[in-house]
Amino acid sequence: MKTVFSTFTLSHIVSTTLLAVAFMMFFSHSLEAQQPASSSVDAQREAMRKLSFLVGHWSGPVTIVRGPGEPLRLTQMENVDYKLDGLVLLIEGKSTSADGKVAFSAMATISYDDAAGTYRFRAYHDGHYVDTELSVPTNGFSWSFIAGPAHIVNTMQLTSKGEWSEVTEATVGSYPPQHSVDMLLQHLP
Repeated sequence: MKTVFSTFTLSHIVSTTLLAVAFMMFFSHSLEAQQPASSSVDAQREAMRKLSFLVGHWSGPVTIVRGPGEPLRLTQMENVDYKLDGLVLLIEGKSTSADGKVAFSAMATISYDDAAGTYRFRAYHDGHYVDTELSVPTNGFSWSFIAGPAHIVNTMQLTSKGEWSEVTEATVGSYPPQHSVDMLLQHLP
């Protein structure tokens, strides 16, 4: 009986050990898949550096057209800063009226997906969000999304004076694009 018990124990120990080794190998590969490789992080940081011209505090006039009637003329402020050691760009925007009341506020993040080779833009406003691809030409960016029957395109470009010029256009059906937002911001010290 003692021999059978020893064989069972040895067999049980070997199979338990093999199972544990297999589990550890699977688990370590699973963790590797979830963790970006350091070269991946380096590629993301390098891609995000293309947007470094945005970092800082910006302010200037914004005109918002919401349909028939007089457009809103406000002051726009944008605060832009890198987060997570340069992997994410955080943009906080706020429009105020002449009396200082906040008329509009939003927050957005920009990141780079090195696996897909694309920038991602996610903006939040008034309990809603947009998650879309961001195009990054030299000294600018562009993003778009569909909102019901409208196609919204937002384009930003630095002017020759270093100003942040941004235009939002809405196209509905076959009608020509309509400017809904025009802003021109100066970089503050």
